Order: sequence, then C-alpha cells, then structure tokens
Amino acid sequence: MTYDYPDQMAALGPLGAAADPHAHDLCAIHTERLSVPQGWVVVRHETLRV
Repeated sequence: MTYDYPDQMAALGPLGAAADPHAHDLCAIHTERLSVPQGWVVVRHETLRV
C-alpha cells in the first residue's frame, strides 16, 4: 500500500519485491479492513491469476 497525498489516493497492489520506506505490505485481513480519509479514493491493482 502506498499513499498519494496530493491526489488523495491510497493504492493497493502486490507485495513489494524490495524494502521501500514509503510502501507498506498488508495481509489480506488488513487489506479488506482498510479505510481512508473521507474524500480519498482506494485504487486496487489486481494481479492476474492463471
């Protein structure tokens, strides 16, 4: 998960391959429970499952 403060957006995607101080890995439970400030948008990047 990363935040984009200027665009009032939280982005959720696959786990990071390397440590990034600006990104946070969330488990499935916390991903589902995520809430953002009023007026913000959550963008979920889904990975292709084959």
